[in-house]
Parts: sequence; structure tokens; C-alpha cells
Amino acid sequence: MLIKLSSFDLSLAAILVLLLGVLSAYMKLGITRQLYIAAARTTVQLLLIGLVLKTLFSSTSIGFIVVIAFIMISVAGWEILSRQQRKLKGWWGFGISTGSLFVSSFIVTLLCLVIIIQADPWYSPQYAIPLLGMLLGNTMTGIALGMDRLIQNAWQQRPVIEQRLMLGQTADESIADIRREAMRAGMIPIINSMAAAGLVSLPGMMTGQILAGAAPVEAVKYQILIMFMITSGTGLGVISVLWLISKRLFDERERLCFKRLLKENKIVQN
Repeated sequence: MLIKLSSFDLSLAAILVLLLGVLSAYMKLGITRQLYIAAARTTVQLLLIGLVLKTLFSSTSIGFIVVIAFIMISVAGWEILSRQQRKLKGWWGFGISTGSLFVSSFIVTLLCLVIIIQADPWYSPQYAIPLLGMLLGNTMTGIALGMDRLIQNAWQQRPVIEQRLMLGQTADESIADIRREAMRAGMIPIINSMAAAGLVSLPGMMTGQILAGAAPVEAVKYQILIMFMITSGTGLGVISVLWLISKRLFDERERLCFKRLLKENKIVQN
């Protein structure tokens, strides 16, 4: 049976975060404020989503589920942009981040619901929302890392790229190795997670199901499914976003042009 947690139990865990903030302030790490804000956001956001899911699970309205999914993807896309050291310009950055999440997380979740799990109905909120949430949470990390690595390396290696263009290489050829390195950076977290699963760590979904009383073997099956979904979704998302950014870095005459992609103030400061 599931052991229920009280508010007092959660407050005991919160004390550990408070102590960590005090320690970071003593060490002058400069992360105390961000740590407390993140902890507060976690508490508020999870409590709110708990209330939303309670209402959602009692309803099978596909319209309501689509709205929730759209909000989740939009927020994830915004979070990807906020993690970039060099900010992307206008709605273009938001469009490619959310678009890559849709191509990866949403479509992979849809295929899983319809073909693999075969939930009845396929948009059953008990399956659709948790699966989409797990994919978005992991996929956006890989996409954010890949985007940041590509833009940073391309900015630092501007002379190299321009020399390659002058020597006759196409825009795609001149940035190919930088794009491969960015792809590798975006995929490393999920590859490490798969390699360590079961030996070093027990993944979250599997642990949650076991704590809820599910049979360990069934929990393992679902966790394997989720890991494969996350890996394929991350790969698709990183590939799509890096391809789009690589195209956007060059103009119609295949000249390197960061002004098409980055905000002016970030370019001036560097």
C-alpha cells in the first residue's frame, strides 16, 4: 500500500534545501537565491499540476487534454530559450524550440499511446499526460544543451567557418563538425542515464510504480519503454533543432550571419 506523506514530512525535506542554501551563501557560490526560487517554483507548480491532474483524470475530454499538452510544450520551449547563453532573436527561437519538442516528444508520445500501449481511449489522461511530461522534461534538456553548444562553438569559431567558406566549402560542410559536436553534447545525458539505469540508479517512473505497489517486473517494463522513448525523442529533437539553427546561421548567399539569429545586444557585448 502507498504510504501517504503529510505536510510535516515534506517540510522536513524542505529543511535540507534551506540548509543547502545557507551553506552555499556561506561559501559565496551565488546560487542561494536561484535555489530558493527553484524550490518554491517546484512546490507551487507541482501542487497546481496535482489539482489539474485530479480534475483531468476525472474527464476524458480530448480538447482539454490537447490544451494541457499545448501549454506543457510551450512552457518547455520557453525554458529551452531561457537556458541559452546567447539569446535567440524574436519568435524564431521560440518557434524552433517548441517545434522541435512537438516533432520529438509529442509525436513519439502519440505513437506510443496508439501503437505500443494501445490505451482506450488513446488520449486517456492517465497515460497521455505523464508520458508527455516525462518526454518533455528529458528532451528539453538535450535540446537546450545541443543548441547552446552549437551557437557557442559557431560564435567562437567564426574565423574558421569563414575561412572554410572562402576555400569553397558549402555552408553545410563548414559547420558540419560543430553540429556533430553539439549533437553529441545533447545526447550525452540520456546515454549516461541508460547506461547507469538499474546499476547506479533506479529511474523515477520505475521507483514511483514500485512505491505505489506495482509488481517490480511490470515497473521495469514500463521504465524500459520510457527510456527508449526518451532516447528517440531526444535524438529527433536535437537533430531537428540543430539542422534548423545551422540553416538560419547563413544567409541566402551562404554567408555566416549571426544577426539573423541572435539578439543585437548579445553580439555587441562580445
